[in-house]
Parts: sequence; C-alpha cells; structure tokens
Amino acid sequence: MNSRSDLLPTIQDPSALDILRYRYHHATNIGSVYVLERWLSPSRFPPETSGSSELEAVKSWVAKIGAEQTKKMFETAWADAIKDEDIAWLKDEAKGTTVRLPIGYWNLPGEDFTKGTPFEPVAHIYSAAWTSIRDLVLRLRAHGVGVVIDFHAVPGGANTNDYSGTNSRVAEFFTSPSNRKLGIRCAEFVARESAAGLQLVGISLVNEPNKDSEKLYEWYDQAIDAVCAIDSSLPIFISDAWDLKRAIDYSLRKNVASTARSTNPVVIDTHVYWCFNDADKKKSPQEIIQEVPSKLSELNGKEGSVTDRGAVQVIIGEYSNVLSADTWVKTGETPKADLIKVFGAEQSLRYQQRAGGAFFWTWKMDWMPGGEWGFKAQSDPQNRFIFPPPHAFIPDHNIFGLLECARNRKDERMRKAVDQHRAYHEHLAPNALADHSLYENGWKIGYNDAYIFFEGKASDKAMEAVEPGNRLGNVELWVLKRIRESGFMGDLVWEFEQGVRRGIHDFNAVVGI
Repeated sequence: MNSRSDLLPTIQDPSALDILRYRYHHATNIGSVYVLERWLSPSRFPPETSGSSELEAVKSWVAKIGAEQTKKMFETAWADAIKDEDIAWLKDEAKGTTVRLPIGYWNLPGEDFTKGTPFEPVAHIYSAAWTSIRDLVLRLRAHGVGVVIDFHAVPGGANTNDYSGTNSRVAEFFTSPSNRKLGIRCAEFVARESAAGLQLVGISLVNEPNKDSEKLYEWYDQAIDAVCAIDSSLPIFISDAWDLKRAIDYSLRKNVASTARSTNPVVIDTHVYWCFNDADKKKSPQEIIQEVPSKLSELNGKEGSVTDRGAVQVIIGEYSNVLSADTWVKTGETPKADLIKVFGAEQSLRYQQRAGGAFFWTWKMDWMPGGEWGFKAQSDPQNRFIFPPPHAFIPDHNIFGLLECARNRKDERMRKAVDQHRAYHEHLAPNALADHSLYENGWKIGYNDAYIFFEGKASDKAMEAVEPGNRLGNVELWVLKRIRESGFMGDLVWEFEQGVRRGIHDFNAVVGI
C-alpha cells in the first residue's frame, strides 16, 4: 500500500491517536465516580445526607468523619471504581472502544478552579482527583480504549439538576461572566494536558445545558478559540442543548474546509431518551420502537459535501434501554425482555448508521449490573440487549486475510471508481472544468486511510498501539481533516473530497464492514 507521502506530502498516515478519535465509538459513560449521583451511588452518601449531589455528599462526610478521612475515602473510591479486569471486560466482552468520563470543575488541580465556588471550602478533598482521572485515562489507553473528558458539572451549573454538582436548583453558568470564564479555563487545562501528550478522544465542554441558555453559542465560540490556541487537533464535543437542528447549523458554520488557520473539529453531542417526557410516557413500547429508525433525521441533506456545506458529525452522548412505567403498562402480550432486545437492537443499528458513536448511560453504579440503565447488563455476551457493530466480531486471524484481499483488489476498485466518476461528470457537465486526478488522489488516500484503521497500529509501546478491526466511523470530520491537510483550494476540491469518500466506501465494501 502506498504511504501518504507518495500521494500528497502534506498528508500523513493515520496515527494511533487518529484511529482512537475517528473510528466508530461503541461506547459507554463511566457513571457516578467523579460526579456523584445519589440514585446511582447511594453508598457514597451518608444516610443522613439531605441532598443528592456531590457537594452534599462531601459536606456530610466531612461533618461526620472529618476532612482527612473523607479525602482518603474519596481517593479510595476513585481508585477502586474501574479495575483492570473491568477494562478487559469492556474491550473484550462488551466490544467497547471508548468511554465518556464525566468530571466536575472541582476535580481539576489547584485552588483557582474552585475559588469563589461552593466547592472552595472542600477543595482540599479533591487535590488528588485529577491525578486519579489521568491515571484512569492512561490505564484505559493502555488497553486501547479511548476517553472523552466530559465536563458534566460546570461552575454555577448549566442546568438545575443535581449532577451539576449541587442541589441549588438554579443554573447560573451562562448567566455569570465569572462562571463562563472559569469554564473556559477548565477547557484550557484539559487542552494543555492533551497538548502535553495525554491521548484523548475529545473534550465535551458542557453537559446538558438548558435549551434556553443565554450566550450558549457565544460561549462555544470563545471556548473553541481558547482550546484551539493550545491544541487545534483535539475534537471538541458540544451539547446540542436539546435542539439538534440549531447545533447542526452551528457545526456546519464551524467545520468549514476553507479556513485560514487550523481549527478544532466540532462534534455534536446529543442525548436520546424515551423515558422522561410526558409525550413519550403515553406511547407503548412498540410505538417507541417504531420511532427509532427516524432518529437523527435532522441530518438528512446535511452530510456528504463538506466542500459545499461544511461538516456535521453527531455522536449519541447518552442513551439507554429504559422506558417509563407508564409505557410498560401498554406492552400487550409481548414479553418485556423481548421488547427491550428489539429496542436496543434498533437503537444500536440506527446510531451505527447515522452517528459517529453511541455512549450508553451508564456503566458503574452501586446496583450492578444495572438493568436497562446498565451497560454491563445490556452488554452481556450471553444475552445482549445492545449490539456492537458487526466488524467488532471479526477475529484477528481473519483480519490479515481481509487486508490481503483489500490489497489485491485495490487497483480494480480504483479503476472502476475513477471510470464511473469520469463518466458521470462527462454526462452531467461535459463542458465544465474538471481535474479527475484530484478524484483519483482522493480515492487512494481514502482507501488507504480505511485500510490503516482496519489494520490497526502495532507497537511495543502500549500508548502507540491500537488493535486491528476498526471502522473509520466519523467520516464527515475525517474528510474535513483530509481536505484541510491537502491544501487544495478552489472550485475543484469537491473532486478530491468525493474521491476520499469513495475510497473509504470501497475499502469497507471489500472487507465487508
């Protein structure tokens, strides 16, 4: 297979980190570890605690056993939350590639991140929190599992829920200039960690902001600029704030090919549940299952041409197999377990078709394996209710043969693709200016990129290795990256783009993924 430098000197082979970031993410959220939620982890709260948030838990423990004992208790809980055997299960049995790791601003090191916030009096408790988080990222990476750092709780709260860190029941992040500035400093800290070599799939700037949050997209602009100044390669995940159409329009404006400077790829994080709102509670399980194949229809007509429109890439940051009690009473005669399995299968298929990844909510809680909320329960290899993409089950010993087949069929597939492209162009616009060599170069790059994702990266160093069997899943942003790296400008860049896309498609077709 050709190296990138044989085709375009400005384009290099996909790195191990590229594969971690741009493959399809069959994934889970970590759960209630660094941002406590009482319904998930009641054991982390003294029984007499009046509230359900992290702040109420830590204050109650300090009052009960003192600050030093509380600090030791929290550090032990962090260290014990995810063991190496858990990570092995995640990768080998659940076929997980990635995790979303919810953290709070109080987990960052140094007094500056909690000064003037409700966590300032207990900041000492968290002095080792980032060290613990960093260690977990490194241990996951050593197993080939990527991490999205998710600012689940930002200063003041982006929503009124207890997973914003307090039980204040107010959302004061976007209404407070000082909170917004602190939120940017938090993002900058993670960007510096990434720039210094901590391999992250991305950073999620804020979790579930209220739909009517003022200054949301203005703040996104400011935060993206701040991260870009430190590490422009780090993918930035933005919450759609329960309005996917608006987020798509924003993303298309940010992810443009013709930019004067390198800018971070922007990924939309949307959350999908059918168990909370009153309209869904009125539906039967069968009616909800019928809705799944139309999810993400807001993307229709928005993908496929970065050159014209910009790029949009959506991931499902949270989903589950939970339906409300009101829904389950409308089941009819079909067994509940059968309906859950169909619901999970339909969700898995839809997200694999239209998203760059899907992160189940959630993995770790006191009441493992968690039922329809539990990634562990829903990913049992003996009885799956959510399903990894088919390529996750290809044995390593078969991958070598598929790669050999892809090498042998490369020239044939390329000739066919280029001939079809030329014929289509000449039929559609016979007198228009064209440069089909751009298409051919793009095809070679796309085919070889998909090849390297599937081949993986072998290395004696765990942090430079990625196991084989990956599918290039975040195609829209990968194509954007390749266009930017190519340096191509002008009216004919579309030919290069369509060549990259066809090359990726043809490789996947040859190996059957």
